[in-house]
Amino acid sequence: MSKERDGSGGTSGGSGTAVDGAENPELGRGESVLGLGGTSWVVVYLKGLCMGTADAVPGVSGGTIALITGIYERLIGAITAVSPARIRRVLMGIFSDHRSDAIEALRTIDGGFLAVLGFGIATAIVTVTRVVHVGIQSMPVLTFGFFFGLIAASAWVLFSEVAVDTAPRMAAAVAGFVIAFVASGQASAALGAGLPVTFLAGAIAVSAMILPGISGSLLLLILGQYDYMTGTLSAFVDALLALATGGGLGPLRENGIVVAAFVSGALVGLLTVAHAVRWALDRARTATLAFLVALIVGALRAPLSRTGDRLAELGRTWTPTTIGVFIIAAVVGAALVLLLERYTGVATIEDGA
Repeated sequence: MSKERDGSGGTSGGSGTAVDGAENPELGRGESVLGLGGTSWVVVYLKGLCMGTADAVPGVSGGTIALITGIYERLIGAITAVSPARIRRVLMGIFSDHRSDAIEALRTIDGGFLAVLGFGIATAIVTVTRVVHVGIQSMPVLTFGFFFGLIAASAWVLFSEVAVDTAPRMAAAVAGFVIAFVASGQASAALGAGLPVTFLAGAIAVSAMILPGISGSLLLLILGQYDYMTGTLSAFVDALLALATGGGLGPLRENGIVVAAFVSGALVGLLTVAHAVRWALDRARTATLAFLVALIVGALRAPLSRTGDRLAELGRTWTPTTIGVFIIAAVVGAALVLLLERYTGVATIEDGA
């Protein structure tokens, strides 16, 4: 993939260079110095909604949606352009008289695009995770069965595109499978739910943004943090709404600390984990892809394990009926992924990464 149409009608080169107002011919037709103008921000926001909806569900990748909507390379260029030095320039410019330096730094990292896209992603995640959390609590077999189908179909599609035909690639695939399989079992429960774990989960999950096919929610499911974070985020939003109607600060503070830890981890992940994955792809592309896709296969244990745990909490067990419901939900989830692959013509992980 040499070029992709970006969210505002321009193109982003394969080098990942962010939008620069001094060189972007689109600016002469109404775009702002931050690369967005007119109705472009609405389009980018809607694409963010689509990405966030995918990211909120294990098995469907926001990176895949970015490919489908033509903003993948612009997103990668913007993410990899973010650095501590540029963030410092923005902050110093905002709180001093060097506003022009802050604007230039924002243009370098495509700040307007990232802000609008991020707002769309956040809107969808807050909305969808509330629905998913209710499903996990009240209909765990149906919900996790649906997740199982999404994950299985994603693994099928992606593994057909990755050649595992050498010893290093096979070793990478085995390592990815074993890590995910072990982590998806009792190992994830051993992590607990402390702030350091939440911070680490945010750093790892955000790395999935740069890879079509790998879902951040799936990584959270592997780590045993998905149920916890969807519940915490829902409680945080409820506390915000309650505060507006005279509620106390206690629940907002309690859940806000966890959300802040996750977001902080995600920001650190953008500057470290995501770049490390990118480095590995540049130097051992196929072996890295084999490892990452094998993670998906190993993660198939997670929805099965979480379903069993939730049934035990409800005082129930696996029965022929629950198994049947799980299978039907899995078929529906798999069918959605296969239809997406068939009718969108989405690029493969080899092409997009």
